[in-house]
Amino acid sequence: MPAIEVNLKESTVEFIKELVENNYSDEDIYEFIGEHGEDNLVKFYEDYCELGEDYSYEAVDAFVEYYGLDQLPGFQDSYRGAWSSKGEYVENFVNDCYTTDMPGFLEIDWEASFENLDCVYEGGFVFDTQF
Repeated sequence: MPAIEVNLKESTVEFIKELVENNYSDEDIYEFIGEHGEDNLVKFYEDYCELGEDYSYEAVDAFVEYYGLDQLPGFQDSYRGAWSSKGEYVENFVNDCYTTDMPGFLEIDWEASFENLDCVYEGGFVFDTQF
């Protein structure tokens, strides 16, 4: 039994035992508690793991870093993918959503255009702020 269990509520210890029985890593569980607290383990851990497996833990962590763990239920509505830059995201967004053919001589500041969107760029990921 890890030393941290000594300081946990009995209900939390039981919850951890259930998670471990369902193949969750006890090491990851205790890391989560260390970062986010005991109460948040019960509230968010299973969703956190599911989203991390479906998308990436890096994306989920970036979302939590910007919005906070309590906004985790909005992750799927907010997530717009991993991008190497704000400009790359905007250029892709424009090309996917608008059919206007732009002449080759036209130069667009895609990075500056990002600031006009209701999005944030955190850790290489884009999240819509309107979720």
